[in-house]
Amino acid sequence: MRAIYCGPPMATLSELTDARELFQNLTLRELRGKYKRSVLGWLWSLINPLATMAIFAIVFRFVLRIDPPRGDPSALKSYPFFLLSGLLAWNFLSAGMTGGMGSLLANGNLIKKVYFPREILTASVTASWAVQFCIELSVLAVALAFVGNVVVLWIPGVLLVLALQAVFVYGIGLALGALVVYFRDVQHLVGIALQLWFYATPVIYPVEYVPRVAQLSGYEIPFLRLYQLNPMVHFVEAYRDLLYDLRFPPAGSLAYMAGAALVSVAAGRAIFNRFEHRLAEEL
Repeated sequence: MRAIYCGPPMATLSELTDARELFQNLTLRELRGKYKRSVLGWLWSLINPLATMAIFAIVFRFVLRIDPPRGDPSALKSYPFFLLSGLLAWNFLSAGMTGGMGSLLANGNLIKKVYFPREILTASVTASWAVQFCIELSVLAVALAFVGNVVVLWIPGVLLVLALQAVFVYGIGLALGALVVYFRDVQHLVGIALQLWFYATPVIYPVEYVPRVAQLSGYEIPFLRLYQLNPMVHFVEAYRDLLYDLRFPPAGSLAYMAGAALVSVAAGRAIFNRFEHRLAEEL
């Protein structure tokens, strides 16, 4: 039987540095393959969020009658823009998690043939979705400029939040990518978890709709404080601060996002390191 070389349990920093060209090539491959053999090609990266925005805008603005807050200090009051400034961030999380989860399975043949830092596969998927996210944010920025929200001065802040979220998404994808190789049920559990996480994040509604306290069996629970433990609450609100309100996110929120990103990567690397040594055999 032909032996399969699995390599060391986790790539060192020098190995990751040496593999930067491979990372670039894999990222380009992911970008080119997104809309391969599609007539509209990269136009779908614009059509998909706009179509989703239109559907949500009709349902939640005219049927459920959600009233968007007025931007402070921008004074913008538009549910479609309020929605899209949070929805794009959520789409990045969802796509990055799903893509990262399948990154090792999709490259099983490559993993079996030669050793290279396996986590680069997850990193390249995350990077490709980050590029698409940047394109979508650029389109949103242009649209906002037409209604008077000029976001040019806030671009550095947007890029900072995007970088933190990319690290956060990468860490989750790293863990899920390793787990799903051994436990295929993870794919179905993640689908359910994403649905719950979506409604636990202020994408389609303002945070002001969340009650400060809730009653449970006669006891008061600090519901809003527990709700704000969700890192995506801070990411979505940070994008809204920068794009919709035209203000910088609170320092405490930025610190929380940075902490969440670091914890995500640390946990992701720990789980990946636990399962990485037998990936080739399991695939």
